[in-house]
Amino acid sequence: MAVRRHAKRTGMLMRVVRVVSGGQTGADRAALDVAISRGIKRGGWVPKGRVAEDGVIPHNYCMEETPSTDVQQRTEWNVRDSDASLIVSSLPLRGGTALTEKMANKYNKPVFIFCIDNWRATDTIVQLKKWLEAVGGGNLNVAGPRASEEPSIYNITYEIMNKLFDNNPI
Repeated sequence: MAVRRHAKRTGMLMRVVRVVSGGQTGADRAALDVAISRGIKRGGWVPKGRVAEDGVIPHNYCMEETPSTDVQQRTEWNVRDSDASLIVSSLPLRGGTALTEKMANKYNKPVFIFCIDNWRATDTIVQLKKWLEAVGGGNLNVAGPRASEEPSIYNITYEIMNKLFDNNPI
């Protein structure tokens, strides 16, 4: 079930023009891979050196490097430069995933937390789509745990993102 969500803008159907993430394994990569498979622009900030837990983040993800190797800068800049953030995670949020929510609050950006404990519930996808309609359009930052912290997060996020874009103008 979704928790702690707010929308800044209302009245427009969300038209995701770009999927943004930090490029880490897990939720980040799943969002980028769905964007690639659907022909949606993708990108975001990665730490200097393009480092992720599995090595160097591939260049096909179209990511820009921050001046610092600090992953917190990457997280902050992805939230700052996006119109809204979708967090896919179990609760409570930890580490960089919790930082995403903190940065969304700092920059007064809409954030939707999609709790994976009941992720197959149709009403949660409906709530997510309604939230996107209320938010308006633009760049959607997608965040969540890395694969080593939540081994199933890639597959869950991939399915959620595909359902999100099904019958949804992009």
